[in-house]
Amino acid sequence: MSEHYYSRTQKVKSDPLFWDYQLRNFQIRFKTDNGVFSKKEVDFGSRLLIESFQMPEINGDILDVGCGYGPIGLTIAKTWPNRTVHMIDVNLRALQLTIDNSELNGIKNVNVYESDRLDAVNEHKFAAILTNPPYSSR
Repeated sequence: MSEHYYSRTQKVKSDPLFWDYQLRNFQIRFKTDNGVFSKKEVDFGSRLLIESFQMPEINGDILDVGCGYGPIGLTIAKTWPNRTVHMIDVNLRALQLTIDNSELNGIKNVNVYESDRLDAVNEHKFAAILTNPPYSSR
């Protein structure tokens, strides 16, 4: 399999980029890099999911599957600081960017960890699961 943003490790040279984006009435600063999806802006699908999401009226944590550099999960965590958002991805560079972005924005109600599919969270129950998964036309 060729290297892609849903590969565990990235061989493409790191070239971090910082930019600000408004999501759910918050100005959020992002650090992105080569080897992650949508490096220069929050993609349309993620923006639509973020802006249209409504928190369910049940208690429980939220899961962001394939979190990338963190736009979905971090915005949801910032919007609902009384909920914990678990953020998983297989891409190690993306996971580090998510950690960096949570610190950059002072978002503390997140747990970020590596997971291939749902392996790391199969013991958890969630109030909602959010994802904007990569797809291939192959």
